[in-house]
Amino acid sequence: MTFSRNTLLRVVLAIVGAAIVFLGLNVGLGGIQTLGWQGGQVNFLNVTDPVVFGVRDNHIRFIGGVWLGVGLFFLAGAFAFEKLRAVLVALTAMVFVGGLARLSAADPAILTSAAIAPSFVLELLLFPLLGLWVAKAA
Repeated sequence: MTFSRNTLLRVVLAIVGAAIVFLGLNVGLGGIQTLGWQGGQVNFLNVTDPVVFGVRDNHIRFIGGVWLGVGLFFLAGAFAFEKLRAVLVALTAMVFVGGLARLSAADPAILTSAAIAPSFVLELLLFPLLGLWVAKAA
């Protein structure tokens, strides 16, 4: 069985969408501490002000929900490609901008750590390439 380039693109969009949905649910439902789906649940946080933590945790849950929505659009784009082409290009650009925002980290060495580098490479290299592929697909 051979796949056309458009079929391969749709499969890639579905895989990317499913991965982003997974990550969005992990953060959207788990907040700052996440649900631990990306590895063992580690106690990395001591709450010293529960009110401030509650507010910031709620903001992070919102961002996780936005990420979930991004993933759902990628999934939908695998099925309604022509209708969502412009949206998909915009979303890949947004992910690129998010990757650029990582450069504002106080400790730039973290960008090369095993925990961040794969995401950083995806955001700055592969998502722009995916956006070009979507834009140029027949």
